[in-house]
Amino acid sequence: MISVDRAVIARLIKAGQKFEILVDPVKALEVKAGKPILMEELLAIPEVFEDSKKGLKVSPSLVNKTFGTNDLEQVVTKIIKEGQVQLTTEQRTTMLDAKKKAIADLIAKRAVNPQTFVPHPPDRILRAMEQAKVKIEIEKRPEEQLETIIKAIQGIIPLHFEKIQVAIFIPADFAATASSALRAFGSMTKEEWTSDGDYRCLLELSGGAQQALYDKLNSITHGQAEVKIIKR
Repeated sequence: MISVDRAVIARLIKAGQKFEILVDPVKALEVKAGKPILMEELLAIPEVFEDSKKGLKVSPSLVNKTFGTNDLEQVVTKIIKEGQVQLTTEQRTTMLDAKKKAIADLIAKRAVNPQTFVPHPPDRILRAMEQAKVKIEIEKRPEEQLETIIKAIQGIIPLHFEKIQVAIFIPADFAATASSALRAFGSMTKEEWTSDGDYRCLLELSGGAQQALYDKLNSITHGQAEVKIIKR
């Protein structure tokens, strides 16, 4: 359970009746976005209130009549998804800033500057978002907002989305660790292990993730990995 001091009110008015629960603000927005959350991570108090500040609870019979169930998880999910999460101004600002950064990081990983084929730094993307006055939806996941935001900023900074294919060679000493790490960067189209334990593969990934791939492999292999772009 989270502490009551950290919790905010999620409120739904249904059939003229007010239903309130005390929730973790971040977890509540994740529920609103469709992510399953454990109730003990979400709720400060496992109760449904008519007035949470006064501690007035809604009767189980009224809960069942309104929601068709007394299952707490189902009721809580409906209250959050259909109602409002009462964030403070500071909480909303902090969460919006975090979501902006997450969106900028996603764009930086997936797109490159078509003039240089190098990703734009996230800070440059953030400045373009500010200049374009994009609207960030706090209740939506970053992935759900990418298309709209990309359209808004493409007139400010050039963006090119491409898939590249790279051939990678990893010496045997680092092969097991590196081969596992590579899967986070894209899809493997071919891979093989040599009789000496070396590892070779063809990996398809976003052009914007190229530098992050190099950095990861250098970190694991101390610069002994070989990477060659074979298709853009």
